[in-house]
Amino acid sequence: GAAAANVAEHYDIPLAALHHFPMRPNGQLLPKLPGPLVRSGMSIYDWMCWRMNKKAEDRQRRELGLPTATVASPRRIAERGSLEIQAYDDVCFPGLADEWKKWGTQRPFVGSLTMELPTDSDDETLSWIAQGTPPICFGFGSMPVAETPADTVRMIGAACAELGERALICSGWSDFSDVPQLEHVKVVGVVNYTKIFPACRAVVHHGGSGTTAAGLRAGVPTLILWTAGDQPMWGSHVKQLKVGTSRRFSATTPESLVADLRKILAPEYLTRAREFAARMSTPAASIERTADLLEAAARRKGID
Repeated sequence: GAAAANVAEHYDIPLAALHHFPMRPNGQLLPKLPGPLVRSGMSIYDWMCWRMNKKAEDRQRRELGLPTATVASPRRIAERGSLEIQAYDDVCFPGLADEWKKWGTQRPFVGSLTMELPTDSDDETLSWIAQGTPPICFGFGSMPVAETPADTVRMIGAACAELGERALICSGWSDFSDVPQLEHVKVVGVVNYTKIFPACRAVVHHGGSGTTAAGLRAGVPTLILWTAGDQPMWGSHVKQLKVGTSRRFSATTPESLVADLRKILAPEYLTRAREFAARMSTPAASIERTADLLEAAARRKGID
């Protein structure tokens, strides 16, 4: 943000920003709205954030011996030629790469960053998956489940039973230690999504940028049950790309869950999801390219 940009300006060293979705003004962020409106709205938001924090930033810049800023930090960062790594695939936002061509190599698209770290649950989970039909994976990630875990498991279990599917529930940060034991439902803790998602029939999750990318890379349909932040934005794009659908988590009912799952389990969704996955970056390539970009930015200023 602005504080880091000011420090980099003071020491005349490179600044590298990392964005998990398009944070700079553009017309592609919200697919249901006109591009010029979205672009203007994002510019106004940047200006408002700058004005709200201007006193604190002015104080920091004085202490660093810098002149008072006259424009918002996103504009200063861009005009300074700083690297702004876009840690998502450009195919997720059709038209964005063309819109940002004027920034040249300043805003490279590298794909979502994940270390693909294994977990203690991976082998056991894959063994359970192999014992039957591919399950629908429900991942809650870092968003604790607001409803009681027991009620959530019952709703998931009932929906999957009605559809003749198995369910794999990845509890994430939620406590699922005291929940009903159902024959067609398995509850696990943290798993390596890059290993587990491709073995599933579909994925259901909160819509965080990392989990969304993992599901899209796996080539399986997605249902996003979003809560806040950038989650509804990812839900809108999954719908626009026709590789899944989305709904507010608090508006989810047993009936809506069955309907949404039935929709994304249609063969055409799987076909589109597989085709889309083939256009995305791989985790290893994303990490390698990001490291190369950071090293190159440092070398340009002679930093070892």
